[in-house]
Amino acid sequence: MIEYLLLAPVLTGMVCFFSKTRKQVETASLAGSIATLLLGLLLVWQVYKYDIIITWQNALFADAFSAFIVLIVSIVGFVASLYSIGYMGHELDHGAMDLKRLRLYYVLFHGFMFTMLLVGVTNNLGLWIAIEMTTLVSALLMILYSKKSSVEAAWKYMIICTVGITFALFGTILTYYAAVNILGETGDALNWTSLIAVADRFDPTIMKLAFIFILIGYGTKAGLAPMHTWLPDAHSEAPTPVSALLSGVLLNCAMYGIIRFYTIATKSTGIDFTSNLLIIFGLLSLGIAVPFILLQEDYKRMLAYSSVEHMGIIALGIGFGGVFGVFGAILHMFNHAMTKSLMFFGAGNILQKHETKEIFNVSGLVKSMPVTGAMFVIGTLAITGSPPFSIFISEFTILAAGFSQGHYIATVLFLLFIIMIFAGFFNNVSKMAFGTPKQGIEKGDVGRLMLLAMGILMVFVFVLGVYIPPPFYEMIMKVVEIVR
Repeated sequence: MIEYLLLAPVLTGMVCFFSKTRKQVETASLAGSIATLLLGLLLVWQVYKYDIIITWQNALFADAFSAFIVLIVSIVGFVASLYSIGYMGHELDHGAMDLKRLRLYYVLFHGFMFTMLLVGVTNNLGLWIAIEMTTLVSALLMILYSKKSSVEAAWKYMIICTVGITFALFGTILTYYAAVNILGETGDALNWTSLIAVADRFDPTIMKLAFIFILIGYGTKAGLAPMHTWLPDAHSEAPTPVSALLSGVLLNCAMYGIIRFYTIATKSTGIDFTSNLLIIFGLLSLGIAVPFILLQEDYKRMLAYSSVEHMGIIALGIGFGGVFGVFGAILHMFNHAMTKSLMFFGAGNILQKHETKEIFNVSGLVKSMPVTGAMFVIGTLAITGSPPFSIFISEFTILAAGFSQGHYIATVLFLLFIIMIFAGFFNNVSKMAFGTPKQGIEKGDVGRLMLLAMGILMVFVFVLGVYIPPPFYEMIMKVVEIVR
């Protein structure tokens, strides 16, 4: 099943490459995304039933955590593919790209899906290869329009993330060195399933150094401050469906790598060392996001800095520890993916209607774009942790974990930061949503498929705010057992 899951986006990309018309490439893309989603759900069900699946001579595996990442990638990938038909079709109709470039977009889109799925199901320390592959493919998507600002953002992204992945490589090598002393020079010394069983026997000094390299390296890709500087430019310049994948999925893939190493390092170093580092980086990410959101003039960059904030919240949850902390962090990964994708889709609709990313050049959204405007306001309340939406549940759980685990100062700072971020977000979005529409902006929303994509995500935002289905709850609890 894992092989079929990885094969689906590869074959989809190939079909898109050889498609001759717009309708053919859009149909192939959507059909491939549906197939990937169904295979992803099937893999989740198999893991739910059998706990762990190992294949390809231990090279590929799936446990509850892998299945959780696959679920996020599959859902957001499908919805982004649906949204792309309307968004990229509009770009084609208005001369922003030609059919050749549209075909290239879909090829790279599904290549990007493949690399992120690979991150979730690889069973060894070669995870860093898969994460570097995501960098290469997503950088090509950023420069799709060949604009100067896009090229600059892509180069910045490539350089910073490549330096980060080099740090992660050092951490990987040190982890392998620690494993070889126990397991010997075998291929098993690279596998998660082998490493976790003997991690408590690793040299603590080596593993402390390894985890620092890993946290800085993969933290760069996850957008943790102060290694986050690539993120606002990249998310702002990428095509909107790609921005949703970058923020909602790619950052989670990098955080997945950090948490996997966290489970290994903690067994040898003790929980205080790894947890304190995560708390420090989490608070720093939240603190740095505050002024940039408060004073922001570009709504896509505002959403990008919000991603820095939420990656910090996930790091805090893991750092606080305990069942509540880890449960809240894992749930927050899913909630953030759905809500932030919703917000980027709304931003894409606004960009195509108003042809500007400047906050002060947009007003009266609820009048000029009633459906998008309403969902954008609801999404703003959701992304800032307001009840009764999904992110409120995960943030409240992490706050409870902070107090219950005795991290009072860190938890109070966390609370203050999210209050200030709420104020900044609502101040900026209220300027866009209310008032009189700008002159020349006709009333009317965007394409139905784009609104449908937002509507699907809205269901997750609402439902998970009031009810967590038992199978989903059980899956998260299995991930909690793996991480703890």
